[in-house]
Amino acid sequence: MEEAKGVVKHILLAKFKDEIQPEKIEELIKGYANLVNVIHPMKAFHWGKDVSIENLHQGFTHVFESTFESTEGIAEYIAHPAHVEFANLFLPSLDKVIVFDYKPTVVRC
Repeated sequence: MEEAKGVVKHILLAKFKDEIQPEKIEELIKGYANLVNVIHPMKAFHWGKDVSIENLHQGFTHVFESTFESTEGIAEYIAHPAHVEFANLFLPSLDKVIVFDYKPTVVRC
């Protein structure tokens, strides 16, 4: 197995509070996506909603994936004023959250 060089994925699993309206969720997602235009080490952003038929989501409804050039890039992102401002809007809208950072690993058979 070979760990990807430099690239780090930042995954956030979220369950929005029941009272948060779909329009507000859409606004928050657009704000999250815009961070890739503001924070240099953030190279890509993707998101999606749970579509699994396994029912193992434990209540989490959304996934957000950001790609960074390094773990130092994630540290810069976390401390960046634009991220801090966004997090102060985003996190209070969540009922549950998990954040997980990893370096992708390629398996060669």
